[in-house]
Amino acid sequence: MPWDRNRMAARAANELRDGYYVNLGIGIPTLVANHIPQGLTVTLQSENGMLGIGPFPYDDEVDPDLINAGKQTISELPSSSYFSSADSFAMIRGGHIDLTVLGAMEVSEKGDIANWMIPGKMIKGMGGAMDLVAGVKKIIVVMEHVSKNGDPKFIPECTLPLTGQNVVDMIITDLCVFQRPDHDSSFKLVELAPDVTADEVRSKTSAHYEE
Repeated sequence: MPWDRNRMAARAANELRDGYYVNLGIGIPTLVANHIPQGLTVTLQSENGMLGIGPFPYDDEVDPDLINAGKQTISELPSSSYFSSADSFAMIRGGHIDLTVLGAMEVSEKGDIANWMIPGKMIKGMGGAMDLVAGVKKIIVVMEHVSKNGDPKFIPECTLPLTGQNVVDMIITDLCVFQRPDHDSSFKLVELAPDVTADEVRSKTSAHYEE
């Protein structure tokens, strides 16, 4: 059966390595904070100026003044630090973040990502996604395999305004995992969710990929 949102986040958490500095995008990626493997020292960074984010708080632990870039309440750690968003973006643009996990509306077979706007719909701003895909060392996308109307989201070419070109290293969907070793290579199907077949993935994917 397909992975649910938490299992997708847990799969992304398996890509974390000891000592990594990690930025988590809005949506499913925020759940990665709850699935960091035991024994790993990973420091989570938020664009709004926090380094060292703990797991989501229980209801009786919520501090309404303590939020991440997605306006969700979060918890702090003894090692947490706070700074301006300018310093936060300097970390991102300076190449000091090892990995980011982002959501997406579309990813192309060339590694392009569209995740910041749909033309005609009101948006509050582009957020930090463009800086993240340009400055972070490894980009993982976590998204549903198809849209609400059943259209593939891993496609030959993005139709929405791009966030970045040829930047995505791994795609984790509710059905499977695609990965590529470098930005000159094609994506390869490397893992299937339980009871999901390669034929099902093929029928719901319009992008070219290796099997």
